[in-house]
Amino acid sequence: MSVKILHIDSNNPILWNQLEEAGFENHADFKSSKEEIEAKIQDYNGIVIRSRFKIDKTFLDAATKLQFIARVGAGLESIDCEYASAKGIHLIAAPEGNRNAVAEHSLGMILSLFNNLNQADAEVKAGQWNRESNRGHELDLKTVGIIGYGNMGKAFAKKLRGFDTEVLCYDILDNVGDENAKQVSLEELREKADVLSLHLPWTPETDKMVNSAFINAFKKPFWIINTSRGKNIVTADLVEAMKEKKVLGAGLDVLEYEKLSFETLFQENNTPEALQYLMEAKNVLLTPHIAGWTFESHERLAQVIVDKIKAVYGKN
Repeated sequence: MSVKILHIDSNNPILWNQLEEAGFENHADFKSSKEEIEAKIQDYNGIVIRSRFKIDKTFLDAATKLQFIARVGAGLESIDCEYASAKGIHLIAAPEGNRNAVAEHSLGMILSLFNNLNQADAEVKAGQWNRESNRGHELDLKTVGIIGYGNMGKAFAKKLRGFDTEVLCYDILDNVGDENAKQVSLEELREKADVLSLHLPWTPETDKMVNSAFINAFKKPFWIINTSRGKNIVTADLVEAMKEKKVLGAGLDVLEYEKLSFETLFQENNTPEALQYLMEAKNVLLTPHIAGWTFESHERLAQVIVDKIKAVYGKN
């Protein structure tokens, strides 16, 4: 019997082509609403998504023949994983597909912040030659703390091997440290870190984790990098800490205000005051959720998903 797969987001062509070559029956619908997809999902054995809408209990109840959900990305927060698993549905993600891209982006953000690269570039292009105000910091001899030591955190720590830094990691799982990072308690990390890099999923435990109390527990002023999920940081609390010089700078690839699909930045009629501050601050670097969005990762993510779908059906 043919395995019918519905693709509800566009992806690298190798995903479609290799599934077709392996004997799967591909269908695409990139425009219909969640309700319209729900009306026909009972015809499909698998779906391939990025983040267009939430796969909730209502959707899963309608998907009576569903055998797998494949998300072309790292996180599964847009899926009711517990309910899907209870229905025997395979959950597939591809964090190994864009971990290198995220690691490079995180490192690039740190180096740019430390050396005022964006600010200096803008000033020179405006005819200003300000050397002293753009004096930078060196990453060597700093302590980098990584919270979340899975695929992304490990890849980032590996990138830091070329620097003379102490790399610490904290994770809810035991024994995840390796030759690139020493696993420590959260208390030790907050005592020693000069730089904090977040590599976390968005879960009830990590939602709004970085708030005033969390920041104030750090012994030293520090820089923060977030390439994980925007809602892991309370933006207003971050801004207050920056004003008080408890946070020296921020590189944010993700924002609390993003829509769930990650495709647009949610803004009401009036831009939130905290967001306005970030947009104007010289010690803030903002990017539009592109840390894992390279040309290479676009292809790698698709390949990982193909391989994992084929593995479900014993086709590898």
